[in-house]
Amino acid sequence: MKLTKNLCVKNFPDWRQMDQQTLDDSYNNHKAIPESAAMFNDWIKRSNVFRSTHSQYLDISYGSLESEKIDYYSAGPNTPLVIFIHGGFWQQYSKNNFAFLAENYLKEGISLAMVDYPLAPQANMDQIVASSANAVQFIGQHIAEWGGNPKNVILSGWSAGGHLCVTSMAKMKVKAVVSISGIFELEPLIGSFLNKNLHMDLVIAKRNSPILNLPTGTIPIYLFVGSSELGEMRRQSYDFANKLKASKYPVELVDIPGKNHFTMLEQFERPEGVIHGRIVSIIKQ
Repeated sequence: MKLTKNLCVKNFPDWRQMDQQTLDDSYNNHKAIPESAAMFNDWIKRSNVFRSTHSQYLDISYGSLESEKIDYYSAGPNTPLVIFIHGGFWQQYSKNNFAFLAENYLKEGISLAMVDYPLAPQANMDQIVASSANAVQFIGQHIAEWGGNPKNVILSGWSAGGHLCVTSMAKMKVKAVVSISGIFELEPLIGSFLNKNLHMDLVIAKRNSPILNLPTGTIPIYLFVGSSELGEMRRQSYDFANKLKASKYPVELVDIPGKNHFTMLEQFERPEGVIHGRIVSIIKQ
């Protein structure tokens, strides 16, 4: 594990100088990791089994849309909580696909809340960001009813969810934000294949980019990225960490050797994982 507090400058390629294919490939995680499809199918199977045996608090509505739902997996009364926002470049997947992540946390006495949000192209980035923030605020208002400890909450997310946990952090008092392989500057995506469904213009991209709208306060942000991730995914975390550090905001960047965009999620799930261990240690502080 490489823990970076005084961040070094990384010489990543300039996305503005990339041709179309290079830019597209710089964000195409599935193309870069062909085995990701099999991994994801396994996640879905495991999640379906887990949801079927933990049905107490499923599909709780926090808004008027069908996709504005929360699953709350309780570890018991007055237990700490991890909120998880899923990825999929804001246009794929649902909370149901990631339920398997909760199993080990529950075994350790930690509850887990899964957030769903509307996806592109049916929703634009403004709506997606607003919806996720509303979900976090809703959880903060109701956590005590479900048995969670409102004073011991961590807000986390992966990929697009790594972006949304940062944009949502002002809506609830949490101990820390844990962003995994997140995207913090949206402008590079405008010219990529991803914008076919996202329909972002420059104004929307800048308005929803954490690197241009830095958080205020003292809630620490932990950024995790894998050393085997695509260069642009890595640059996003390094640039955001450096920007936060320059503003004197409490941030730590952890660069995990040998992990790609999908095996990073195993680091969140498994008790021996670097991310899992950090979350548990923060909860116990």
